[in-house]
Amino acid sequence: MVTPAAPVHASAAASQTTVLPRRERRGLVKFMRNRAAVFGAALVLLIVVMAVFAPWLSHYDPVQASFMTVRQAPSAAHWFGTDELGRDVLSRLLWGARASLLAGVVSVCIAVAIGVPLGLLAGYFGKLVDGVISRIADALLSIPFLILAIALAAFLGPSLTNAMAAIGISAMPRFVRLTRGQAITVKAEDYVEGARAIGLGHARIIVRYILPNVLPPIIVQASLTIATAIIAEASLSFLGLGQLPPSPSWGSMLNTAKDFVSQAPWMSIFPGIAIFLAVLGFNLLGDGLRDALDPRES
Repeated sequence: MVTPAAPVHASAAASQTTVLPRRERRGLVKFMRNRAAVFGAALVLLIVVMAVFAPWLSHYDPVQASFMTVRQAPSAAHWFGTDELGRDVLSRLLWGARASLLAGVVSVCIAVAIGVPLGLLAGYFGKLVDGVISRIADALLSIPFLILAIALAAFLGPSLTNAMAAIGISAMPRFVRLTRGQAITVKAEDYVEGARAIGLGHARIIVRYILPNVLPPIIVQASLTIATAIIAEASLSFLGLGQLPPSPSWGSMLNTAKDFVSQAPWMSIFPGIAIFLAVLGFNLLGDGLRDALDPRES
């Protein structure tokens, strides 16, 4: 009598369900052992807390001028001093974290939402589809990232929303090229060929088999690109193409502070440190995720 195959499939499924959590735990352990990555995650968490809890952490209105406290040095009343209109620098720094974090995350989401589907189509179908999409991506990549973002922001008009759109479109070609390369590699695997052999459609193969296997490098690239987007938003705000005054932004705070470097250096020091820590945190987090998600390392 032939032994039924169901127990074998059940045991295989059970082993598969235990392998995935084990692999995830191994990646988490690798990440936690990376001190630089943990430090980066702590910095990112600090920026998120500043942005989310700004209304409760700030003791002053970030846009309310007070001509009795113009350009006061850091003190017990104003820990980071005041600016040229008497506004509390710490309060503006906390509220400015919202603009920087929002610009970084939203612009990267725009880049991923456009770039990943185009990269999947180019890598999976190849030929004419790949040629058209790749040439468009190459043309955009030939323009320096910040120059393209400035040009798009100037064309769309100065506002935080337009700045996020400009940064997202400028970062999109990176995700097209990354996703395309990963899709070309994955589509040659045996399980993808097997899915084609049993008659699965292109859309199902892309969504079920290719996309999950290209997500780890995309996640890493997204975390690194957030740091670039924060710098880009600060640059656009510095040039008057991002967050419009009186709403606080780290870039616009630096733009104002450049005229008072000698009289009130704290106006430029603290926003500069905030940008530095935010960019450092996302870069360290991205490097840690790259090591943790690397399947070649045990």
